[in-house]
Amino acid sequence: MNDFWLGEMRREMILRNYSRKTIRNYLQCCRNYIGYCDGEDFCELDVDRVKTFLLSKFEKNYAPSTVNLYLNAIKFFYRRVMKVSFKIPISFARRNKKLPVVLNHDEIIKIISSTYNIKHRLMIALAYGSGLRVSEVVNLQVCDLEFAQGLIWIRNAKGGNDRCTTLPSALENDLRTWVKNLPKCNYVFRSSMGAKAKLTTRTAQKVFQNALKKSNVEKLATFHSLRHSFATHLLENGTDIRVIQKLLGHKNIKTTQRYTKVSSKFISQVQSPLI
Repeated sequence: MNDFWLGEMRREMILRNYSRKTIRNYLQCCRNYIGYCDGEDFCELDVDRVKTFLLSKFEKNYAPSTVNLYLNAIKFFYRRVMKVSFKIPISFARRNKKLPVVLNHDEIIKIISSTYNIKHRLMIALAYGSGLRVSEVVNLQVCDLEFAQGLIWIRNAKGGNDRCTTLPSALENDLRTWVKNLPKCNYVFRSSMGAKAKLTTRTAQKVFQNALKKSNVEKLATFHSLRHSFATHLLENGTDIRVIQKLLGHKNIKTTQRYTKVSSKFISQVQSPLI
């Protein structure tokens, strides 16, 4: 019975063009929720039961974003699979407003220089220089690099959209050499498992963490911090925030505006009232 409804849920998500990652996460969340129901009729929406289930996640110190993922999955199940027509009166958890970790230029250079593996060095440099997500780095293909125009095409990015971003001129020669003999359909940063095999995001993240450790930069940075740093540094250099929004692929300008809150350059220019 459980497998039947989870199969129906998978089918609905595929028809709505949800990403593989979202499908996997939603199914895992709903499988967990169905197990929590412990034989009760989960097909019938019980709002109090859902609230109690979500509360149990908070009690286990799950992050608000994770609890919201569970709620999104459960709402999808009841609305799209079980065809519940009325509004489900459960609000999303307020997220903790943590500022993203931003690396300064010297720290970026230390991290890039700390690895002697050309592939790993190019991965980190390109992620920063073009503002790429880790998934965009590992999915990048040779045909996505337009050296003549100085552009990189990001295909099927977050939200299923395509966009283009800048190809750093400082990396052009190294990138040209790296992909010189590769077919257009090959991944730029292919795995050692085969010519057409791509790296996993976990491998790319591990590459960054190893470089961070070797660099002795003590900030609690992640691969995504390279993208945060790209946006913040562009903002500090006077790039229009709507241009940054396009480069990052943000749908909402408010998502891009958060970088105005982490710019140490802007803060340092404020004159204290103490004279």
